Amino acid sequence: MRNGWRQCTLDEVLTLQRGFDLPERERRPGAVPIISSSGVTGYHDTARVRAPGVVTGRYGTLGDVFYVTEDFWPLNTALYVRDFKGNDPRFIGYFLRTLNLARQNVAGAVPGVNRNVLHMLAVSIPPLPLQRIIASILAAYDDLIENNTRRIANLEERARLLYDEWFVRFRFPGHERVRLVESELGMVPQGWKIVKLGDVIEFAYGKALKAQERMPGSVPVYGSSGIVGYHVESLVRGPGVIVGRKGNVGTVYWSETDFYPIDTVFYVRTDLSLPYVYYNLQRQRFLNSDAAVPGLRRAQAYLLDLLKPSDELLRKFEQWARPLFREKSLLERTNVMLRRTRDRLLPGLIAGEIDVSGWIESKEPTMVEVAVQRAGSLRHMAEAAGEYEPGERAGVEWKSLWELR
Repeated sequence: MRNGWRQCTLDEVLTLQRGFDLPERERRPGAVPIISSSGVTGYHDTARVRAPGVVTGRYGTLGDVFYVTEDFWPLNTALYVRDFKGNDPRFIGYFLRTLNLARQNVAGAVPGVNRNVLHMLAVSIPPLPLQRIIASILAAYDDLIENNTRRIANLEERARLLYDEWFVRFRFPGHERVRLVESELGMVPQGWKIVKLGDVIEFAYGKALKAQERMPGSVPVYGSSGIVGYHVESLVRGPGVIVGRKGNVGTVYWSETDFYPIDTVFYVRTDLSLPYVYYNLQRQRFLNSDAAVPGLRRAQAYLLDLLKPSDELLRKFEQWARPLFREKSLLERTNVMLRRTRDRLLPGLIAGEIDVSGWIESKEPTMVEVAVQRAGSLRHMAEAAGEYEPGERAGVEWKSLWELR
């Protein structure tokens, strides 16, 4: 073990404490996050723990670790770090992720861990200056991922608001010159048609692709809960719209790239503007079948009404929305790359296998300061952790992450 590292038990590094009860009936409106074993599950007006904090699951969801930057209320299904014992809180957040806490599950009907058992785990811990450097490196990735996530949400919101403005409130370009007329859907712009979903859209079946049959690749595999993995081959050319058929019935997803829809979803075939169809389907009231497993019946869905605007307006919406969708997709793929690289670096940094003792710690590290200044060593370590080829449609090359100068 490198100089300055300590071999000890976890209770010499930190003290874990069970969270606090807070029934739904006792919660009051506020901005304080309530954190359970699965993350933020609500908000309250009072905090029990001051930030920064680290929380992990005690019952239910095990193994997830959450670093909290604001005062919070940990629920009794979670454990929080009551005492960091002089260690860097953000480093502790990353450190606990490498301990495989879910493997410390105690026997019982409900998955759970015992903090006394966790406290006795044998661990190796670096000195505080190295903790801060390691946390700074990993935090650079997380900060960029968080920034991209905010930009993704903003792009999605902009497109959705435009759809609502034009096709729900009917305040589209030139609306002043178009009269509203009565229809079975209420007042709609004159000239717009009401058609059945089945007249303009086909819900095509996805194809089974078990997890063990997937080959490593960059093609997203869609189930009814969204992307469930990646594969080397696609089934449908992108862009495309996916609709949940089994499980999460009626969920709607957009794929900018070629994709593989499995047998729990439909994918859309249509001559209409796909961005318009994407937002229209999100507003449709799909019904579950009466089967034991919730399901969406095509025949039932095809009878739903769809308001079809003029072709010219749909073209204008397509021209405005598609650049937003492309930028959103690029940011999503960038985040996939960043997470993979961070997760490859994490165990090596925490275990001391990547030597950062000679690094100069920055008070406010940025992606450029951390990732670029040490691009060579970090890149080699990340690549050594496992082969990954982004593929020609991944949209992000290695050099875009490392050679930013």
